[in-house]
This record gives sequence, structure tokens and C-alpha cells, in this order.
Amino acid sequence: MTTGKTTETPDAAPLFDLQSLVVAVRRRRRLWCSLALLGLLAGVALAVLRPPPPSAVTKVLIAHEDDQPNDTGTLIRTDVELLGTTRIAAKALHTLKSGENPEDFMKEYRGTGLTNNVLQIDVTGESDADAVARAEALADTFVADHVKRMREAAKAEAKALVDQRDRMRDELAAVNKEIGDRSPETDPTESASIESLFARRAELNSRIADFDQRAEEARVGTPKVVAGTRIVDAPRAVRHSLPKSAVTNGVIGSVLGLVLGLAVAAVGAVVAGRPVLRREIAVHLGASVIAELRTPPRLPTAPWRRRRARTARERLTTTLTRSVRGTQESVSLLELGCARTTSAIALDVATALAAQEPVAVVDGLPGPQLAKGRAPQGAPTVVSGDQVASLPQQTRRLGVGSVAPGTAWTDLRYLGDQTLLVVRAGHGSATWLHTVARQLADQRIPVIGVVLVDPDPRDRSDGTLWDGLHIALRGHSERLARQSGTGQPPTERSSWAVRVPDTDQEAR
Repeated sequence: MTTGKTTETPDAAPLFDLQSLVVAVRRRRRLWCSLALLGLLAGVALAVLRPPPPSAVTKVLIAHEDDQPNDTGTLIRTDVELLGTTRIAAKALHTLKSGENPEDFMKEYRGTGLTNNVLQIDVTGESDADAVARAEALADTFVADHVKRMREAAKAEAKALVDQRDRMRDELAAVNKEIGDRSPETDPTESASIESLFARRAELNSRIADFDQRAEEARVGTPKVVAGTRIVDAPRAVRHSLPKSAVTNGVIGSVLGLVLGLAVAAVGAVVAGRPVLRREIAVHLGASVIAELRTPPRLPTAPWRRRRARTARERLTTTLTRSVRGTQESVSLLELGCARTTSAIALDVATALAAQEPVAVVDGLPGPQLAKGRAPQGAPTVVSGDQVASLPQQTRRLGVGSVAPGTAWTDLRYLGDQTLLVVRAGHGSATWLHTVARQLADQRIPVIGVVLVDPDPRDRSDGTLWDGLHIALRGHSERLARQSGTGQPPTERSSWAVRVPDTDQEAR
């Protein structure tokens, strides 16, 4: 019994791949690191160019007559709202002898309830002295207003209690007049009514005493409120530290820039739909990843890093040279997003092949990357496409071209009968990778494999397709027919072509 694996087609792939998203965001670290640095610089610049205005702060202890231990802060919130009224602002401006509009002045200060009885007032001004004066005027005005309101409330309450007591006294006088000199003993016939009058008089005396006591308590409560409401922290200017403000603003700006950069990178990765994992690129192109090459750093690196990069470059050259030498047909290197790297790879492979046979590199790139590139010592000759006919018959051709948007697909056949795709990870979209695979199949150009440039170092996915041969997945039947000596190509494309990975159609 034979078992095998099948590669998941794009139709069966999940709509959202978290691993691909994480890799795509990590690959765009330059973007979000740049935005984080930009936010850091913007925060520091904001702290330097726009320092906070001069400000002062003071704290006021407020005593409330209705204070309760379980109060949830309702009274102090009421005081904060009263502080932000035009009446308080106008009185403070009158104390300062300022003609400023109260509505405008209200925008320059704010109150904050620290506890149920402590109110903090923050004020800005043109200078430290002006801010301190404004804070003092506001605190004095608010304390005076609070004391005045408490006194008026206590006075109104005491007056109401005294008025009620006076009405009770008038009623008591009427009851006493009605009783006169009578008593239940002197007038037995009306003893019941006389007893009720005596009971009413006792009740009135009790209520009068109660009203007297409550009125006295209302009067006594006001001095406690007056004495308890005062400024506990004298107005003082707030000292602003430029280094501290710069660090704080820089950290905030850096965090905001980082979050924005990550969001932009994530949204861009989802919208662009550019495969970055080995398995995705292999599935979309319909060819296995046979080699990888990381882009060398632009900045100077440690010697062991350079030695490691050089070893990887030599290993790649050996692998590609073995693949090209193992076939009698001409081979081309077609790039997608890495023209300069492909040019260097082609020159290295051609130099290795030139040690055993004559080799010529056919330049089919649209740009000057190969013509003006730095060729290694002993590298073969580079010719253009119109000079191919003049090459000797025994000379091996190694074509270099591009499958980027705008490619002349019909010209790729003249660069080589087979091809190696050199693709930069995350450069082409899934749709364009499908287009490349379909166009190469239409031109009957088999793909030996894919060389992945700049892969993600943390990518552990498998780039080998398990539903076909390891290399040359397209046109393999046709090559077998030519190698067997029949020389008769199949009349139908279905006899040599395999399924082109496309979401909406197949290559017939």
C-alpha cells in the first residue's frame, strides 16, 4: 500500500493565516520601527518646541454639613462643577481686577476632587506669578462662596425652625387660654375635654423645645463648616522639567508610533496578500523551493557573519550548478523582485560552469543590473538577446530574465528551455504568482525549482510540493518523450502539463 501527501490547494487554504500575518508584519519591521522612532522624535520635539505654560496649583479643604462616611464623592463633584461656573470666575477676575472674559478664564483652570473633602485647583497664566495670583484668587473666591452658601443655608434652616416654633407657641397660648383655671378635679363633668387639652399642651411644649434645639444646632453647625473650609496647600508654581517632559512625551509618541506602525503593517499585509512562507510560495508557483539565499546586510558586519554569508552563497552556487549541469537543455534564471541578486547568482553559476565547458550569459533583464554588475574574475561573456544567434553551437547558454509585471512572456522561451525562478519572499502577490505559473505553463517552460531570496529566518514551513515530482513539475512528460528518442511532442497540453495553481481556472 502506498501512502503520500497532497499539497493543500489555494481553494482549500484558510482565509486568514495567523502565521503568515505575523511573518509579514515582522518582515516590515523597518516600517513600524521607523514610525516608532518618528513618534519618539515628535514627542521630544513637542516637549522642546511647545513647553507647558506657567501653571500653579493649590488645594482646598471643604467641609460639608451633610458629610457622610459612605459618600461616593457626590458632594466633591458638585464643588468641582460649582468651581467651573461663570459666577466664581467673574468674582475671581474682580478680585484680580482683570477685564478678561469669564468664559475665557474658565478654560485656563480646572478643579479635581482628590478625596471627598479635598479639592485641587490647577491654573495657568502668563507667568508663574500670574498663575499663583490666579490660583489664590480662585481659592479665596471659592472658599468665600462656599462659606456664604453654607451660612445662608443654615440661616434659612434656623429661620424655618424658629417660625415653626413661634406657630407652636401661638397654639400653646390658645390652649392655655382655653384651659384657664379649670382642672379635672374642679369640673368633673368636662374632665375628658380638660385632660385632652392638658395632653395637647404637653405635646406642644415638647415640640417647641425640639424646635428650639434644632434651630440652635443649625446655628452651631455653621461655625464648624466655616472653620473646616480653608486653603490647606498655599498656591505655588508648578516646576516643569524639560528632560522629564521630553522623556514622557517621547515614550508616549514611541508607543503610539509603534502601535500605528504595527496596525499599518498588519492591514497592508492582509490587503496586499503577498505570500512570505515557503509553503505558500511553492503552492502558488506550483514548484518546490530548492534553495535559499539571504540578502547580505548593507552595513558592515562581524567577520563570522560575512564568512557565513559567503559559505551560503557558495553552497547555493554549487546546488544550482549541479542542477544546470545535469540537463542538456538551456536553463534560464527568471527573477521576481531581486534583479541584482539574480544577476550575481547567474554570474557565479556561469563562472562555475565555465571551468568545464564554454558558457555565455544571455542578458534579458530590462535594467542594467547584469550589464553594469561587478562580474567575478574569470566570468564568462555577457551577451544581449540579439547576439544569441552568433554564439557557437557547443556554447551553453544561461539566460537571465524577469517575470515582473510588464514582462514580454513570449521572449522567455529564447532565454532557456527550462527555468529557475528566483523570487524574493513577500514581493509578489498571490495573484501575480498564479499569473507567472500560468504564463510559464503556456510557454511550455518547465520550472526546475524556486530559489527563495530573503526568506524569513523563523519560517519552518516546508517548501517542497509532495503531489508531484521534486523538480520540473511542468513539461516533465514532454522531456521524457524527447529523451526516449520519440521526438514527438504530445498533441494535447493535458498530456504534459500539471495543474496550474489558480483559484478560478486550470491550464488545459
